[in-house]
Amino acid sequence: MINVQIIPILRDNYTYLIRSENGLTAIIDPGEANPVIDVLEAQGLTLDYILNTHHHGDHTDGNTALKGKYNAQIVAPAKEARAIKDVDIALHEGDRFEFGDDSAHIIETPGHTAGGICFYFKQSGIVFTGDTLFSLGCGRLFEGTAQDMFASFQKLRALPDDTKVYCGHEYTRGNAGFCLSQDRENPALKARIEQVKDLRANNQPTLPTTIELEKETNIFMKAKSAEEFSALRQKKDSF
Repeated sequence: MINVQIIPILRDNYTYLIRSENGLTAIIDPGEANPVIDVLEAQGLTLDYILNTHHHGDHTDGNTALKGKYNAQIVAPAKEARAIKDVDIALHEGDRFEFGDDSAHIIETPGHTAGGICFYFKQSGIVFTGDTLFSLGCGRLFEGTAQDMFASFQKLRALPDDTKVYCGHEYTRGNAGFCLSQDRENPALKARIEQVKDLRANNQPTLPTTIELEKETNIFMKAKSAEEFSALRQKKDSF
């Protein structure tokens, strides 16, 4: 099973240090290098891989320094390899990235960007969703369409309910208000909001969430069509 450590970076990003049982290490979406280096050095670790879900700088700006220091391989979406410097392993939909005793199933999830991916470690029951699926939200449509993002959400919705979801930002509290405005009588959502308030009051992350919890509380996960999804995203953009 893969061990996951959350590392807060920048203003509200999360990067994730993952370790396999046989000692491999990887960092997911390092938007800056120094906090990652501090954690690695404090634990006497090196770095084998850098995994990027998409090309935006707040997810990749630490790549060069980390690759230079540790000679780590950069693993990234093939469709965005030109936008990410020095990619060593380029991945498409359906590829597998072997990581110790587990492997990441690659899910292409366009919408936020044109070629973004999610890393789904089936055996460990975890998925890294970048800026596609957020706790109680979804990413902005910078390069893709609502149809793209709706289709991407259906792929993630099909994962096992107990899959733990690690996304790219601590946006849960802000997303909660919009979900509640659209789904006022949802007891699961109300309970989640109270949990989120308690966690943030103690400066704790609201992640991981789960696919099941998102199905119950995330208004975007409840959308039945691309048209409904598009209408929700437009409302959220001006909320």
